[in-house]
Amino acid sequence: MLTPEQVVASQKANMETLYGLTTKAFEGVEKLVELNLQATKAALAESQAHASAMLSVKDAQELIALQAGLFQPLAEKAAAYSRHLYDIASGTGTEFSKAFEGKVAEGQAQFAALVDNAAKNAPAGSETAVAMMKSAVAAANNAFESVQKAVKQASDVAEANFNAVATSATNVAKTATAKKR
Repeated sequence: MLTPEQVVASQKANMETLYGLTTKAFEGVEKLVELNLQATKAALAESQAHASAMLSVKDAQELIALQAGLFQPLAEKAAAYSRHLYDIASGTGTEFSKAFEGKVAEGQAQFAALVDNAAKNAPAGSETAVAMMKSAVAAANNAFESVQKAVKQASDVAEANFNAVATSATNVAKTATAKKR
């Protein structure tokens, strides 16, 4: 049985975890807002510079060269923005995953202790039922660990694919810009 002190301590720990996760979520939002502000400021400055450059164009060939020179930096900036966005989301997700894994591990330990305590106080002849319960707990823990590993592997593959696509898009933009010149 849980004592009132244990219940209060558990509730306090849960509240601290909630506040910690809320703080991490707000940090992620702050980073996202900061990234968007920087991107917007840069886009405005570049638009102004490009508009000024277009106003000083003297012929069609110069206009074509100016436009061609715009695509590669634009693709690189879009890829960089996407990488920053992914890093922010990934970092925030990692913090949530760590907290979740910690709470699950804590819950597993508490449940294992509960099963051990029940086994100690079990009536004679219930050894088979206790062994089955311990086996079920071990199987559940193994299944959870397998799922965690699969999610981690899928996340790693997704990150590698994202980086490959971003690099490929930048390279295509470079090649297309080089051909137009």
